Amino acid sequence: MRHVQTRPPSFPEVEFDKPIPWPEGERWNVVCGDPDHWRVGMYSPPESSPDQLPELERHDCPEMFVLIRGNLTLLIADGDRVRQQPLELGVPVLVAAPHAGFCPDGPHTGVALVVERDSFDTEYRSPEDWTR
Repeated sequence: MRHVQTRPPSFPEVEFDKPIPWPEGERWNVVCGDPDHWRVGMYSPPESSPDQLPELERHDCPEMFVLIRGNLTLLIADGDRVRQQPLELGVPVLVAAPHAGFCPDGPHTGVALVVERDSFDTEYRSPEDWTR
């Protein structure tokens, strides 16, 4: 088990009223935010199946996922089991449970916009540890 703290400022400065570039082909890129309130990132995991996910993460606050391209499935600890939650294009999912994602069509083939707080704590554990 490991813990990570995220504290403001936790996102890069950007120019207002202009497109925000972000490097594709990476798991996680925070692109912008509002200090002490929220931040937004692009999530595109390299894993292509649930058995490639050694750990799930849980923040001390919910985060919202919206699929914007491709296919992306969340693996979510749900009581004493782990279940798969495929994301649907443009449909928000508010996640509070331990989770991780994978792209069933291959590495980085799905992209989700993620909105979360600018300050939070995250706990990481194996899927088995979350469901015991």
